[in-house]
Amino acid sequence: CELGAVPPIANAYGLEAVMDDSLEGFNDIYFEGGDHRTLVHVRGRDFHKLMPNVPHATISERHH
Repeated sequence: CELGAVPPIANAYGLEAVMDDSLEGFNDIYFEGGDHRTLVHVRGRDFHKLMPNVPHATISERHH
């Protein structure tokens, strides 16, 4: 990752993570690709496969 970029898949970097409950139910998820120029798209179900055993919590509020 570039300096200041957020690692999108924590376990790929040996980091601990918490997944926000608001990510549940989305068909598509987009995240920073390890730099400030790249946007990565994955299907929601595939994102959850990339984050096995990651604890979930309410971190942000989902606005409709």
